[in-house]
Amino acid sequence: MAKQQPISARHAVLPAAHVDPSSSQEDDAAAEFMRSSALSFRDQALLRQALTHPSYRNEHPEANADNERLEFLGDAVIDFIAGELLYLRSPAMSEGDLTRLRASLVRTDSLAEIGMRIGVSRALRMGKGEEASGGRQRGNNICAAFEAVIGALYLDRGMEAARDFVQPLLIERLEVVEAAALDRDARSSLQEIAQARLGQTPRYEVVGQTGPDHDKEWTVIVRIGEMVAGRGVGKSKQAASQAAASDALERMADDEAR
Repeated sequence: MAKQQPISARHAVLPAAHVDPSSSQEDDAAAEFMRSSALSFRDQALLRQALTHPSYRNEHPEANADNERLEFLGDAVIDFIAGELLYLRSPAMSEGDLTRLRASLVRTDSLAEIGMRIGVSRALRMGKGEEASGGRQRGNNICAAFEAVIGALYLDRGMEAARDFVQPLLIERLEVVEAAALDRDARSSLQEIAQARLGQTPRYEVVGQTGPDHDKEWTVIVRIGEMVAGRGVGKSKQAASQAAASDALERMADDEAR
């Protein structure tokens, strides 16, 4: 029986490595992303695929791959890196607390913020219709592209390179998450803080919903008085409200840190 090659030796034959030729403008965007994020790719076609939204492929039949499969892989890689980080960093923490903290750390809003900060949004290839509807600022698009980039990095350079890049970004987010206690009931925490400091009760409003009925995504804002204190996205109104409360707590923590 032939001996199976290790995964690193099989990368060159994976379909993910083959995508359509990009225009010079798109190549420039990918190159600028590598410069701004301090990333390097041996196979830059993997990076272009990671930065290709499905809407671009819909409008460009010549494109033979988008970032959905890489997103799937990157999500698993980030989950592993986050779990490893928390396990080693907090040896006395229970499994339940580790799970809740990891969920706060890798939620859509958190990864979208990281993706926005390292320039994913600017480099993302998407269809004109999606871009016209605000897709370049949509959190789930940026989160998905960031996950895809990490999936591509894992395939291109291995787990060590993925860990070296992702871990410092997660540690930055973890410090904010821990300071704001985002792994606990964010709505309860926000209500306590808003009432104690401002004498106000937070109010939650659904401001958007996307996707089919079986896979709907909700967008919720939370107001404290007339101010929009936070915004969140989730697969249910409750999850989106928790994400909005988490966002509000995070912003308060950032303001106090300044």
